[in-house]
Amino acid sequence: MKKRKALLVLLAGAMTAGLAAGCGSSSSGDSSSGNASGNGGAETVSAAAEAGETAEGSVYYLNFKPEADEYWQELAKTYTEETGVPVTVLTAASGEYEKTLKSEMAKTDAPTLFQVNGPVGLASWKDYCYDLTGSDIAGELTNDSFALMDGDKMAGIAYVVENYGIIYNKALLEEAGYTAADITNFESLKKVAEDITSRKEELGFSAFTSAGMDGSSDWRFKTHLANIPIYYEYKDEGIDNTDAIKGTYLDNYRQIWDLYINNAVCAPTEISTKTADDATADFVMEDAVFYQNGTWEYNNIADVGDENLGILPIYIGVDGEENQGVCTGTENYWCVNAKAAPEDIQATLDFMYWCVTSEAGVEAMCKDMGFVIPFKSNLESENTLVNEANKYLEEGKTPVTWVFSTMPSEEWKNGVGSALTAYAADQTDEKWQQVVTAFVDGWAAEAAASK
Repeated sequence: MKKRKALLVLLAGAMTAGLAAGCGSSSSGDSSSGNASGNGGAETVSAAAEAGETAEGSVYYLNFKPEADEYWQELAKTYTEETGVPVTVLTAASGEYEKTLKSEMAKTDAPTLFQVNGPVGLASWKDYCYDLTGSDIAGELTNDSFALMDGDKMAGIAYVVENYGIIYNKALLEEAGYTAADITNFESLKKVAEDITSRKEELGFSAFTSAGMDGSSDWRFKTHLANIPIYYEYKDEGIDNTDAIKGTYLDNYRQIWDLYINNAVCAPTEISTKTADDATADFVMEDAVFYQNGTWEYNNIADVGDENLGILPIYIGVDGEENQGVCTGTENYWCVNAKAAPEDIQATLDFMYWCVTSEAGVEAMCKDMGFVIPFKSNLESENTLVNEANKYLEEGKTPVTWVFSTMPSEEWKNGVGSALTAYAADQTDEKWQQVVTAFVDGWAAEAAASK
C-alpha cells in the first residue's frame, strides 16, 4: 500500500508545476485562495506572444493560478496558431498576484486580462475594469450571480467555481479503523485524529499533513481556514461584509488550528519553514490521512488513486455543523483592462469567449485544469474531488460560502498568519490573544485604512 519510495521521482516532477491557491486565495493568497500554492516562485511567460505579430490586437493574460500555468501556456499557443492573434500568459508566483499586477499595470504593455478576488479586490481596480455587460462571454454564464458588479457595470466574470475542505485518503482512514461516516462534526474529527496520533508509530502515518506557514502554503490557514469563523459570524449577524469583525468564533478557530498542528507529520515549531510542496508530499507519500486543500489540488495528488480520494467539510465545533457541506465559491473573476487599446480589448474579449466555447478551450479548462466553469459549455468533471464535494450538495448539506473576499487586505491576512505561526511555537493563552488582536483589531484598522 505504501508508495513513498516509488513515488519520489514522480512527485518531484509534479511539483514543478506548483500547487493551488485558494483559492486560494485567496486575495485568498489568497488563495484560493489564494492563493494557491507555489510554482517555485517563478513567473512564466508564454512563447505564443512571439507569433502572430501581424494580427489585429493582442492578448496579455496575468494568470493567478500557478498550478494551471502549463495548460494556459498550451492554450495560448493553440489560440495563436488558430487565429494569428498573439497571446502572452504571465503567471504570478504564489502569494504575489497583487504585487505583480500593480507592477505590470504600471508598464506600457500592461495586461489586457487580469483578475480580482471579489468586491474588496475590485475596489482597487474598478477604474481599470471594462464593462462586460452585453458581451458574448457574459451571455455564456449559467447564472448572473457569477458576474461581479460595480453598480450597473459588469466589472468581472467568474471563470471557475471551486471547493475546499479536508481532503482525505480513504485507504489510510480505513487502515486506522474508520470511514468518513465516522466523522460528522468537530468532536468526531478530533477523536479520529487524536487516535491516529496515539498510534502513528504502529500505523506508519500521521493524521494531518504539515501546516506549512511559508508563503506558498500559509493562505490555507490565514485565509481559507479563517473563512469558517467569519462565515458563521456573518450568518449570525445576517450580513455579508463588515468593517468591524467581532471574532465570535475565534475559540473555534483555535481548536481546529490546535488539531491541525498537534496531530501532524511535523512538530508545531517546524511549520514556519514548511511549504506547500511539503504538505503535498506528506499526502502523496501516504504519510498523512488528512490534508486541508481544494479541488484544484487534484492533479498534484492523483497518484494516491481516485478510489482513495475523498473530501470532508472543515468542522470547527459550531452547533448544527453536521449539516454543513464543504466550502464552495470563487475568488477568480476575469476583468478586461479598460485602459488597453480598443483592438486589444476586442482581442481579449474574443479570446475569453473562445476559451469557454471552443472544444480546445473547454477541454483545457474542464479536463486539463480540472475546473468547474460557470458557463453553458461546462463538462462533467473528471476531477474526483469535485465529484466527492458535489455529494454534499446532493445530500442537502449547506455549503460554506467563500466570504474571504471580504477580508480587508493582504496585510490583515499576513498579520493573522504571523500570529498563528508564533502561537504554534508557544501555545499559550497569551500567544492566542495575539491572534485575536490581529484578527479583530487588525481587521478594523485595515478596513478604516481602505476608506
